[in-house]
Order: sequence, then C-alpha cells, then structure tokens
Amino acid sequence: MGVNLSELVTGRQIELVDLKGRMIAIDAYNTMYQFLSIIRDRFTGESLKDSKGRVTSHLSGLFYRTTNLIENGIDPIFVFDGKPPAFKHRTAEIRSAIKKNAEVKLEKARDDGDIEAVRRYAQATSRLTGDMVSDAKKLLELMGIPVIQAPSEGEAQAAYMANTGVVWASGSQDWDSLLFGANRMIKNLTVSGRRKVARKEDYVEVMPEIIELKEVLAKLGLSREQMIITGILIGTDYNPGGVKGVGPKTALKLVKEHGSLDGVISHVTWDNETSAQEIFDFFMKPPVSDVEIKHVKPDMATLRDFMLDFDFSEERVGKTIERICSNRAKSCDSLNRWLSK
Repeated sequence: MGVNLSELVTGRQIELVDLKGRMIAIDAYNTMYQFLSIIRDRFTGESLKDSKGRVTSHLSGLFYRTTNLIENGIDPIFVFDGKPPAFKHRTAEIRSAIKKNAEVKLEKARDDGDIEAVRRYAQATSRLTGDMVSDAKKLLELMGIPVIQAPSEGEAQAAYMANTGVVWASGSQDWDSLLFGANRMIKNLTVSGRRKVARKEDYVEVMPEIIELKEVLAKLGLSREQMIITGILIGTDYNPGGVKGVGPKTALKLVKEHGSLDGVISHVTWDNETSAQEIFDFFMKPPVSDVEIKHVKPDMATLRDFMLDFDFSEERVGKTIERICSNRAKSCDSLNRWLSK
C-alpha cells in the first residue's frame, strides 16, 4: 500500500548496469508481495505452486531475479520486517477486507469465464505466510545473499542503512522510503523488464529509477518534516486513505500554506483513530538497529536440492547456479559438487 507520491515525485530512469558495484538494502516483504502479484499462471491468474500445494511465486522471483542483479554487479541485501507499530492494525484490517472482497469477485469471474478479471482479482488475494518468509530467508542465505532482520518496519531499517552508509541505497516500490528519510532509493529494482499493462494486451518496458531525497525536497520546496506531513495527508500505511478530500496537490498546498503539523491538522478534519503526531513521530524516529553486513558463502549443492524440492526445473536451476557462480566464483562451492548429482 504505502503513500502515493507519484503525482509529486518522479525518478530518473537508469539501467541495472548503472548500479554495478553498489550495495542496496531491499525491502524484502515489499519485494515478495510484488513477486506474488506478478508471477502467476498466465491463464488462471493463480500463484505458482508445487505438487504439494506450496506457493512458489516468491521463491521464483527471489531466485531468478536476484541472480539477474548479481549478474549486473549489484550487491543485494534483503531486509525483513520485524514487529509493526501497534497502530498499524487498521491497515491490516483494511487489507484483509480487500482480499476477502477480491476473493468473492474472483469466484464470480471464474463462473463468468472472464479470464482477465480472474487474473486481476487473483492478484489482489495474495498472502504472505510465516512459512513463505522462512523459505525466502533460507533461499537467500543459500545463494549467499545477506539477510537482515529489522526490529520493526523493513523499509525504515533499509532507509537507516542507506543514511548511515552501510549500503548505497534503499530498494523498494513504496514511496514510504522517502518518508523514513532514505537519502537515495531505487524503484523497480527487482521488477524491471517487459511487463503487461493491466487490462490490456500492450506491454511496457519497466526501468529502474533512482530518487534522491535532497533533489525531491528541493524541487518541492519542502523540508523532510513537511514531506512527512504531506504523506500523512495523502495517506500512509498507518492512516490508509489519508484525509478525506485531500489529494497530493491539495496536500502540498496545505503544507506550504501552514508549514507545521499542528498548523495543517487544524485546517482539516482528522478522523483517524491514531493521531497525526504519533504517525509523524514514527516516521521521524522508527525503531532501527545498527547492523554489520556479513556475507555468507553460497551453498550450491543445498541450494539445488532446495529448489528441486519445490519442483523447479532441474535444468533451469542448474543454469541459474552457473550464472551465480560465474559472477561470484571466489565464494561459490565447486560446481562439480552439484553437477555430478
């Protein structure tokens, strides 16, 4: 979900190769939901599953698309969510209601034989379970990709890592990274490529985008604090929908006219159960921790067995492992260990 700043903020398109040699902290949950949404059966719209009924869309995305990052010389770090703030429960309720509504519409679309509607509503029913998260962490570690456990929001932790120089940038699809203060963020990092336009047969080329917080603030004429206020008016994960009747342009106008949070809130109707001040304070000082990036040695033999257990193609898995090792030869196990199996 996140805040929608697309009308106010634009990124600069780049190529993956432009990020060669850069370490990027990727919001893991955000990325896995993207994979669950776009990696689906082309006819039914359902998530990919193995013979045991286990969802594998997120594993497919993490394995193949992370390998693509490695091939382009990018050093990815995946940051996983910890405990969300207590006031985020309303967002969870809204998301649950959206999924239930989509499930009803999905069944009707199936009965009507509307394939495009089936795909659309199936995407809206995506769920990420504890087992799926555990499997994702194991996969990444077997690939030699560092995994960081955030104390709270993964996006906040990734932003903190970027700001303290632990990584070069934060990678996410959500603009919330800017509200958390990420000095540099990358969008479309793991979903770049040719993508089908929703409800159409046309395709577009999705490119990575880089957004520099300093440039954004200068262009909008805002401080970081004022950008947070703008986001709160529009609506964040902590106050979905924002202030009724206030869109991005109106929010920007209100902030420029009244400046402070108190000044802005006194001119709108705030009907969220969580105070605007509490949400503002969370964006300014979210729970984060200092971390040390420890690169683990890939285990190609176990990685191969792990992927085959989820019914992935042995041939494609093998070729992908070769791609990983060709780019990380010094840290990989001998190819003979798994080629001989």
